[in-house]
Amino acid sequence: MSLRLVWIFWVITRYRLDTLIPLERLHWLPRLMFILSPLRLFPVGQRSRGERLRLALETLGPIFVKFGQMLSTRRDLLPPDIANELKRLQDRVPPFPGAVAEALVEKELDMPLSSAFANFDTQPLASASVAQVHAARLHDGEEVVVKIIRPGIERVMRQDMALLYRVARLLQRVPEARRLRPVEVVADYESTLFDELDLHREAANTSQLKRNFKDSPLLYVPGIHWPLTHRRVMVQERIHGVPVADLDALRAQGTDLRKLAERGVEIFFTQVFRDNFFHADMHPGNIFVAHGKPHDPQYIAIDCGIVGSLTRQDQDYLARNLLAFFRQDYYEVAALHIESGWVGEDTRANEFAAAIRTVCEPILEKPLKDISFGQVLLGLFQTARRFNMEVQPQLVLLQKTLLNIEGLGRQLYPDLDLWSTAKPYIERWMKERAGPRGLWESLSRQAPELTRQLPELPVLAHQALSRAEGEHKQRRHQTEALSGMRHHLSRAARGARRLRLGLLLLALALAWQPLWNWATVQPWPVLVAAALGVILLAWN
Repeated sequence: MSLRLVWIFWVITRYRLDTLIPLERLHWLPRLMFILSPLRLFPVGQRSRGERLRLALETLGPIFVKFGQMLSTRRDLLPPDIANELKRLQDRVPPFPGAVAEALVEKELDMPLSSAFANFDTQPLASASVAQVHAARLHDGEEVVVKIIRPGIERVMRQDMALLYRVARLLQRVPEARRLRPVEVVADYESTLFDELDLHREAANTSQLKRNFKDSPLLYVPGIHWPLTHRRVMVQERIHGVPVADLDALRAQGTDLRKLAERGVEIFFTQVFRDNFFHADMHPGNIFVAHGKPHDPQYIAIDCGIVGSLTRQDQDYLARNLLAFFRQDYYEVAALHIESGWVGEDTRANEFAAAIRTVCEPILEKPLKDISFGQVLLGLFQTARRFNMEVQPQLVLLQKTLLNIEGLGRQLYPDLDLWSTAKPYIERWMKERAGPRGLWESLSRQAPELTRQLPELPVLAHQALSRAEGEHKQRRHQTEALSGMRHHLSRAARGARRLRLGLLLLALALAWQPLWNWATVQPWPVLVAAALGVILLAWN
């Protein structure tokens, strides 16, 4: 752990990443610390700042590369020179040697390369943070691509995850950061990241996504060759498309960029709400556009290593939240957050609604080019801190995907109105979910369980009635027993009072008896008191 931390600091120093920090925006004390830092003794060199950042992320490994990939889609948050360099992280990470790739394939498939493929190109088509891809041809002549996990990548990732956990546990001790639930977020990220190392899982995800969009004009997903797919090697149909980030090529073939951008939004919401199964790594390196359909553009998706899904409850709350946002009903948004438990029950809905309105009102009814979701999320996080709202780890992956989609849409068609594009789809989904069709689908899903339980309903009803009757008898017996106890206690209390009074009268009679002069005073009061005392004592 300590060696990895030293290595990270060394890479930061080597590429002088401290020069990327805008000192003029810092408080005077940290600014002075940076000015006097020994890092300034190292030369910056001839490389540009974007190239130094890219090289540093490549050197540090897959977790840092993925962070750079996400940043590369957010040109609204980065200077153009840095964004252009980080774009190379999408599919142009330095590859490992072709001979190593051949050896890994033969070991994983447990057969000679010539038995599996008629031809295997040792020069990779693309190289990313976790794996690289080689072109090949099967013995039947079909062109395929072979995806191979990088050697030694798991060890580096585990070191980085251990470091992230250490940072998260430190943040957990800070009250301000505790509501962000850093340990749970890191655990969720770890799960999705290590899923990418199992290509069998990615192949299964790809097959599921392909089935969801079968014969769809929106999205095409290449098929999997299962006999040649293993944990560290996956063989997939080769596709020929235009990279979605290559705007010049898309314009050259006359692609309707507005329709392409709108279809991207539709694909996202279809995956999240209709299928509840969404591609969660939709950076431009994984998205292509099919050739030959410029006026009816179709996306091609690859690399389904990271996918996400939501519970039905989170789906409902998310859809209702989005509709409330579209309708600018901020009180409904606040009420939904309280109802779902995302903020405390003691939160005042009107105050929370006013805070959300302040953040969101400026962005509605604007084209995408005028909206920065990065700034909106920052404002929402500040609002969340004020109302002690906790981060929902199950939604972090969805938020990351939405940021990727927005960045992609911004590049394709900046005038896209995200709200007007998404609103009809969400409204239609909610009507289907709550209407007769949704009810029928819900009954269809539960039919096997209902069929199993139906013959048992008379027995279950009899058992329920018997339990209810037994509980009623038990409550009646308990009530009678309590009434008897109260009666006995009341009698005991009255007896105790009589006993105390009788003893008191006898005591007075005995105490006063010597004081009386029997010749001059009648003795009957003493005798009466003594008699009453004896009677009261005898009553008990």
